[in-house]
Amino acid sequence: MTVVLVAHGTRDPRGAVVVEEVAALVRARLGGVRVEVAYADVRQPDVTSVVGGLDGPVVVVPAFLAAGYHVRVDVPQQIAASGHGDVVVTEPIGSALLPAVRERLREAGWRPGDAVVLAAAGSSDPRALADVAGVAGVLGAEVGYVATASPTVAEAVAALKARGRRVAVASWLLAPGLFHQRLADVGADVVAEPIGAHVRVVDAVLLRYYEARCFLQVA
Repeated sequence: MTVVLVAHGTRDPRGAVVVEEVAALVRARLGGVRVEVAYADVRQPDVTSVVGGLDGPVVVVPAFLAAGYHVRVDVPQQIAASGHGDVVVTEPIGSALLPAVRERLREAGWRPGDAVVLAAAGSSDPRALADVAGVAGVLGAEVGYVATASPTVAEAVAALKARGRRVAVASWLLAPGLFHQRLADVGADVVAEPIGAHVRVVDAVLLRYYEARCFLQVA
């Protein structure tokens, strides 16, 4: 059995480093299980080429924080194009990562009483936006988007600043890249780092893998 960790992809090499770090940590925890990395967009190798080059059962784990277009459409299409007939695609990993987001906020200088804006990439898929809203609700945060959806992070920050609040931005992004770079200019008092190769990310990938293994055994 092989695990394929699928990330969005970014032109920023630091993003690829984070994905490879997560894959290495998963590989170490799983012992002899093969773990490969693929990208849904922007970077190579893509999902089709990675999955198509594998033998035996494959578990594809989308390293995404919400189930938007890439998770629901792009990744399944790329798997179908690979011609591999023994693939299970898990749910994305986002729902398990709130503790990591809180930790990154504290590291950045969040103070009790700060207003928080959850900065997400954005999506045209209302189901993905609902995922983000659910996370923000648990975090007690306002939602702001870097692209595609509204309000923007800058708009959400400005609205809170207009009420005299000190504002911390929580990065609902897995790895560094263009989207996270944009957060430096939104006017917040504190901007947390992306989640990165946090132990919670590794745990979430492992959970999805074990869920898929149970499915394969039942099937």
